[in-house]
Amino acid sequence: MARFANNSPLKTENQKKIGTPPPYGPVGVEAARAASSSSPAEPTLFKHEFSMADRVALVSGANRGLGLEMAMALIEAGARAVYCVDMPKAPGEEWTKVKEYTSRMKGLAGEGRLEYISGDVRNQEAMWKIGEEIGNTEGRMDACVAAAGILRSHTDCLQYPAKQFQEVMEVNVNGVLYTAQAAGRQMERFGNGGSIILIASMSGSITNKDHAWVSYNTSKSAVIQMARSMACELGPKRIRVNSLSPGHIYTSMTAAYVDTQPHLVEKWSSLNPLGRLGRPDELRGVVTWLASDASTFCTGSDILVSGGHHAW
Repeated sequence: MARFANNSPLKTENQKKIGTPPPYGPVGVEAARAASSSSPAEPTLFKHEFSMADRVALVSGANRGLGLEMAMALIEAGARAVYCVDMPKAPGEEWTKVKEYTSRMKGLAGEGRLEYISGDVRNQEAMWKIGEEIGNTEGRMDACVAAAGILRSHTDCLQYPAKQFQEVMEVNVNGVLYTAQAAGRQMERFGNGGSIILIASMSGSITNKDHAWVSYNTSKSAVIQMARSMACELGPKRIRVNSLSPGHIYTSMTAAYVDTQPHLVEKWSSLNPLGRLGRPDELRGVVTWLASDASTFCTGSDILVSGGHHAW
């Protein structure tokens, strides 16, 4: 068996294949190695790697629910502007409260702008135009969260109406692609790379027991594969693409389904080792990680946040 020296020097020719160090580097162990004994020791993890300072993001489905939660997280991480795209002509009360609340935060979070744009993710041309307008205004595009999605009620797969199936696919698949394109085209335009996060679901890799959700499950599986495919195409442009697959999260969308069937809360809670539903705020950390420099070697992955639903 091969044996390796404990202190093998790093070869210069290999350094070319490990990626460009961050402009604020060095970080981590390399920073400690490079520092003199008299230089200050400054932590960088939250100041730089997890920071969204001066970054611009587009988040679809962000008038409420997971989309709004994620948009707020990016603002808190220091984003210059987060553009929230959703169907209503004007933002709702929840969005307005979040905008006002974040404006009162201290530091970079309070300087970031939460902007609202009325848009239909099913309209490719309109989404591309929204992306272009953001690029023209901000001069960059750094992150995208494609969070718009719909769920239809329990419907037998053998009787599933074509129109209803098409409606789900148009939002959950086509709309996700058009949103990713809108942001990705601007990332390519400005050449700074970026991170695209497609919101899938654990339902894209498992089937929800006792729920006839053939359209939803199919659409989320497509999103996972879409992320892999886009990641492989866009990697050379330094644009990362990942999917995020939440488990049972109690949101406005799921509430409309379970609130009329109270037994489902207990049932869904019993399906994971934590014995409960997830909260929207429990996705703040992972979406910030994916959007920021903290995850620069992560692309083409599906990140499961399901309370251990898959672990049984």
